Amino acid sequence: MTMQERGLVFITGASSGIGQALAMRYHQAGYRLALVARRSEAIAAWAAQCGLVADSYAVYGADVAQTDSIVAAAQACIAQQGLPDVVIANAGISIGIDSALREDIDAMALVFATNNIGLAASFHPFIQGMRARGSGQLVGIASVAGIRGLPGHAAYCASKAAVISYCEALRGELRTSGVRVSTIAPGYVDTPLTRKNRYPMPFLMSADDFADLAFRSIAHGQSYRVIPWQMAWVSRLMRLLPDRLWDRILARQPRKHRGG
Repeated sequence: MTMQERGLVFITGASSGIGQALAMRYHQAGYRLALVARRSEAIAAWAAQCGLVADSYAVYGADVAQTDSIVAAAQACIAQQGLPDVVIANAGISIGIDSALREDIDAMALVFATNNIGLAASFHPFIQGMRARGSGQLVGIASVAGIRGLPGHAAYCASKAAVISYCEALRGELRTSGVRVSTIAPGYVDTPLTRKNRYPMPFLMSADDFADLAFRSIAHGQSYRVIPWQMAWVSRLMRLLPDRLWDRILARQPRKHRGG
């Protein structure tokens, strides 16, 4: 099999955490990698440390919160490596907010620009090509936090709820095209992002374990999956709890740190 015949995966937010773990899992499965992040030098250093062969990956510096930036990276990927088989919109940020504070409204706008507009902009450049080819898979990384709101976490919870709904809508739009859309909703994964949390994180799992389960779910074409399975049951319970009981459970929970 030639290099061009191997599958190609395009991953945003690939410089650390879940994105980096997914990159390694796809590399182990024989895929070529198109890796995107603001800190492109961090990806290059990681690839060198892991001994990745030069023609098995490419690095694209981009900020998904800037639509023209991520679109340019996607177009560069198509020109340099070809049309991907899998696109994983993983890049995201988490900032605690207090809506009573004016500056936190700006923080919320940044969360939405990254987690929502950035996700749509990451998919956009590939949709027409995938439709014409009749195959491809678009994967949105959501979160269990998108299922119900958490104190101080309004921006992140709202953005991840929007990821779930957006991917569901896109899946319906593309259902006859041969292009699949999948939503992966992690529970708590040990990453630099979650290490800042000051509240309990049940069923915390390593990024590598998450990446392995996500890879299998994506390969099987699952439209929606919560990882790990324990959090899938928790998420079902969260949906069913009446508001009064949910509010009581959260009454003494620490709030998410505000940005800065």
